[in-house]
Amino acid sequence: MPRNDQAIRQLIVLKKLESSRQGLTLEQLADGLDSSATRHPRTLRRDLDAIESAGYPLLTERVDGRTRWKLLDGVRQVPALRLSPTELMALTLSRRLIAPLEGTAVHTSLQSALNKAGAALPPEGLMLVQQLEGTFSIGLGPHKRYKRHREVVERVTQAIAEKKRIQMRYNSASRGRVTRREVDPYRLWYASGGLYLIGYCHLRHEPRMFAVERIKSVTPTDLPYQIPLHFDFEAFVEDSLTVMRGPRIEVELIFEKGTAAWAKDRVWHTSQQLTRLPGGKMRMTFTVAESRELVGWVLSFGSGVRVVRPESLRTAVKQEAEKICAIW
Repeated sequence: MPRNDQAIRQLIVLKKLESSRQGLTLEQLADGLDSSATRHPRTLRRDLDAIESAGYPLLTERVDGRTRWKLLDGVRQVPALRLSPTELMALTLSRRLIAPLEGTAVHTSLQSALNKAGAALPPEGLMLVQQLEGTFSIGLGPHKRYKRHREVVERVTQAIAEKKRIQMRYNSASRGRVTRREVDPYRLWYASGGLYLIGYCHLRHEPRMFAVERIKSVTPTDLPYQIPLHFDFEAFVEDSLTVMRGPRIEVELIFEKGTAAWAKDRVWHTSQQLTRLPGGKMRMTFTVAESRELVGWVLSFGSGVRVVRPESLRTAVKQEAEKICAIW
C-alpha cells in the first residue's frame, strides 16, 4: 500500500490525466509538483504504473516526438462498480455527511462522485430517495466551515504530498495572538466537526495539532522533511477526548441514575469501561488527556455525575463550577 504522500501525489497525477483528452507528457504531469524528487521521470513512471495497476488503463502516444500518457477512452472514470439501487440510494443520502468539508478538494471530489451516483439512479429510484429524505434526516451537530480557508487547505495538502516544510502564521487560541511557525505537515485530520493539521512544529520542537481555520497564511518552502519512523498518528490522537491534548490521566466517574441511562449508550472514548452499580448508577473509567475540554465535558452532565479520580480533575471541575455560579 502506498504511503500517504505517494497516494496523494498519485491522486494529483490521476486528476491531471482525467482532465486531459489529448494526453500529457511527463513534464506536464510534473508541473505543480514542487519537489525535484517527485518530478523525476523515474518517480512519475512508477506513479503511472501504480495508477494502471489500480484499474485505470493508460495509453501512450508519440506526438511531435514526445511521449504522452492518457487514460484509455471509455475508462476515464472509476471502473464500473456493480452497486445495487439501494446502495446507490444510500450514497446519495450520505451527501449531507460531507457538508462540513465544503471548501476543500475532498468535498469537491466527493460531491462529484455523489452527483454521479444520483445520476445513475432510475427515475423511480430518485423518487424513493426524495421520499426517504422526507423521513430520514442526518443532524451534523456543531461543525466548522472551510469555504474561506480553501487556499490554506490546498497549500497544506500540496505540502503534505510533496513532503515540504511550510511557514505559516497561526492565531493561537490559548495565547490570543498570531505567531509565525515553521511546520513539517504530516496529516490533515477531521474530528469533532473541525479540520486539524498534525505536524512537527519547529517553534515548540514537538508534534503539534493546529486548527485549520486559525491558520492565517501558508507559505511553501523547498525544505524537505521525513516523518519519523517512530511517529504513530493513532497513538498521537488516541488520548484526546475530542481534539485537545495533554498529560494522560486515568479518570473514574460515577453517573447518577437519570444521567447513566443515556450516557451508557454512547462511546465517549475508545478506552472507556462501564460498570453497572446498585440503584441504576454507573461507573465509567477511561484514560484520556487532561484538558479544558475534559473539564467542560464533565460539567455538561451537571449534577448527574461525580468525579472520583483524579483529584486534579475534581479540583478543576469544582473551580470551574464556582466560576459559573459567580457570574450568575
